[in-house]
Amino acid sequence: MKYRRLGKSALQVSELCLGTMNFGPRTTTAESFEILNEAMLSGINFVDTANQYGGELGVGTTETILGQWFAEDPSRRDSVILATKVHEPMSEEINDRGLSARHIQAACDASLERLGVDHIDLYQMHHIDRAAPIEEIWQAMERLIAQGKITYVGTSNFPGWAIAQASEKAIAKQQLGLVSEQGLYNLIERRAEMEVLPACRAYGLGLIPWSPLAGGLLAGKSSDATGRRQSDDMKTAAADRADQLTQFETLSESLGETPSVVALAWLLHQEGVVSTIVGPGNKAQLTSVIKVPELYLSEETLAKIDEIFPPCGPAPEAYAW
Repeated sequence: MKYRRLGKSALQVSELCLGTMNFGPRTTTAESFEILNEAMLSGINFVDTANQYGGELGVGTTETILGQWFAEDPSRRDSVILATKVHEPMSEEINDRGLSARHIQAACDASLERLGVDHIDLYQMHHIDRAAPIEEIWQAMERLIAQGKITYVGTSNFPGWAIAQASEKAIAKQQLGLVSEQGLYNLIERRAEMEVLPACRAYGLGLIPWSPLAGGLLAGKSSDATGRRQSDDMKTAAADRADQLTQFETLSESLGETPSVVALAWLLHQEGVVSTIVGPGNKAQLTSVIKVPELYLSEETLAKIDEIFPPCGPAPEAYAW
């Protein structure tokens, strides 16, 4: 496994980040433990979750499973860079959601209890809250840092302008500010290149792509076609992009790799990307991509990939005068 600094911080995280959204809804507790153990053995030290994860089992379920894993061997906590998120509704209560200072404080305390830990390494705002002044958000985050409950702050699904706004407020107060953005980025969805990635580079945030395989579209025809890939929407998307996906699969085969491995490796070749989420549903899916950080893609290969999946164009000032 290889490691990179988390944005402008000095913290070192693995180039693969274990996403846990499947823990509970799709993967049993026992299977989740197997995945976590395999991840640790392979050198993955970065684990991402969210207080909302749990699906039909209920919000908080995934954090609870992680808490049970930590409780099984408390020494594991020392080896894990633990990230979770705040924003999504946790109940029908009107204030039990969003990024008000009140909710951030309460949600953090609840996450700490479910996880069974005394601090969260990376606390991420799951979505932008346009009703919450950035001053209020930083007030809450600064309090949590002072209390020792969180160490670093990140965003998720934020536009470039909001990353800039939040970063400038922190700079004005001579604070570290944001260190990461977890955003949608893959070969099919490359709009992050227009504003989000440039903002991350300018303000020292490491980008953590989610859905790196575009919901399974980039996994290849021979992969385990389960879950979202069987939905009507995904089948339609696969049909619409059949030519692209076939070309990509052929290119991957010429490299002696699976499309999943190449798609993940491509992300790690993009300036500003610090670690990419992998969300395995079982241990085998995890082991199949462990070698991703070791795969080097030549300039020629990267150019061929751009031909198949064209970038968005010059950024971030494509339309500036």
